[in-house]
Amino acid sequence: MKKMIICLGSLALLLAGGCAGFRVQDQEKAYSLDFDPTDYEMKTVAFNGKTLEFRAYENIVYVARPVDVEYERMNIYIPSGYFKNATINGYTPDSAPIFLPNTVGGYMPGPPLTIGGPDRPGDHGPDMSSASLTALSKGLVVAAPGARGRTNVDKKGRFTGKAPACIVDLKAAVRYLRRNDKRMPGNAEKIISNGTSAGGALSALLGATGNSPDYAPYLADLGAAQERDDIFAASCYCPITNLDNADMAYEWLFNKVPHYKKMELKGMTDWHMERKEVQGNLTSDEIEVSGRLAALFPAYLNGLNLTDENGTPLVLDQNGEGTFKAYVKAKVIASAQAALNQETDLSELSWIKIKNRLVTDIDFDQYLSYITRMKTPPAFDGLDLSTGENELFGAESIKARHFTLFGLENSTAGNQMAEARVVKTMNPLNYIGASDADTAKHWRIRQGTADRDTSLAVPVILATTLVNQGFDVDFFLPWAVPHSGDYDLAELFAWIENLH
Repeated sequence: MKKMIICLGSLALLLAGGCAGFRVQDQEKAYSLDFDPTDYEMKTVAFNGKTLEFRAYENIVYVARPVDVEYERMNIYIPSGYFKNATINGYTPDSAPIFLPNTVGGYMPGPPLTIGGPDRPGDHGPDMSSASLTALSKGLVVAAPGARGRTNVDKKGRFTGKAPACIVDLKAAVRYLRRNDKRMPGNAEKIISNGTSAGGALSALLGATGNSPDYAPYLADLGAAQERDDIFAASCYCPITNLDNADMAYEWLFNKVPHYKKMELKGMTDWHMERKEVQGNLTSDEIEVSGRLAALFPAYLNGLNLTDENGTPLVLDQNGEGTFKAYVKAKVIASAQAALNQETDLSELSWIKIKNRLVTDIDFDQYLSYITRMKTPPAFDGLDLSTGENELFGAESIKARHFTLFGLENSTAGNQMAEARVVKTMNPLNYIGASDADTAKHWRIRQGTADRDTSLAVPVILATTLVNQGFDVDFFLPWAVPHSGDYDLAELFAWIENLH
């Protein structure tokens, strides 16, 4: 029989439609953390000319004491052949990797993906279930957890999904899978996370922070399984990450671009919202702020002590010029070359120099003007506390707070600042290779060259830090791809199949 989630409390609350937003102290029941192999629904879905048959274990609450059972639950989909000891694509019931997609966008609440259910609107692609269906067709087990986000509130109006709730929830889901590794098909030592945008950032966090003690108190409060929470591999599409340094990185890249095209969002509590593109030019005050932020970036970048594949230090001078900028530019040139090799017509782009079918150079400033900035400065830590990231770093009774010193010192909306320990938990760079964290061995990072939601410097820094620390990284900037994910599933699953 299909599992049903029932809100605790009175029947009146249930009839009012309120499953969301219960705090730990409001719960009267502890949920079991033992997977029930008999509680499923058989499903069949037509996909790519095939009929996929699988068992759907849905609405599994993955912590004993959830704050919000609408989001702290997981859907698990298992190819039916594994219950007949079949081998699928070379995988057995014990060896099949577990594909762990999240649906988080904008650091808002992300419900567990439901195969065969409605797609969530947004900028993640036309069908978020395609990756999971591809995974099933390849013989992977799919475990799709929900996670709280910045707009979650409980019945008393208290915020319950501020940082680091989103990453804590995903860690708890991983712990549930490890606890039940022997009770269900799939190999919990081969968990591969996948996400886009803020979801890509959470995939990166999940990959970087395995077993870090920084999250232990939060997990204990939820009654998460007492298991490890490290994962095998992380797939990260356009990760909106490194938030406490992202404003500097954004203005370093776009400081010479005074015009913008941005998406104005109304009713921003989930992905059902009005979207309207707005164009304009930076004000004189915004240009001044951009210059100040851009000037801060070289010191931060140089302090990372990054090197390229040949050991050359990646640095910037006080004007923002240097080997790091050349390195980012080289990644864009490589993207253009790959597009040209695939017969993409680049002839109308005058800022690209091509000779004998080789991309020899690009005018980097013209390229940036062509794609155009999306955000006004500061891009993330808004001085008026108006951004989604400001809301991410709010508190139980505070909607939004600053999370950078620049934002705090230049605030036009008060002096509320998130705790340093909380800000730390949302940046994977604080954990990669750390002695008290078990970082995933394998990484795949993608950000399109037409993506303006964060600076190209952000994924380059993430990928280069991982490479410098000795991890396996597949990093590329797909040509002309905007802010989106799951657009290259054949390549993604070819990468997964070659992981060892």
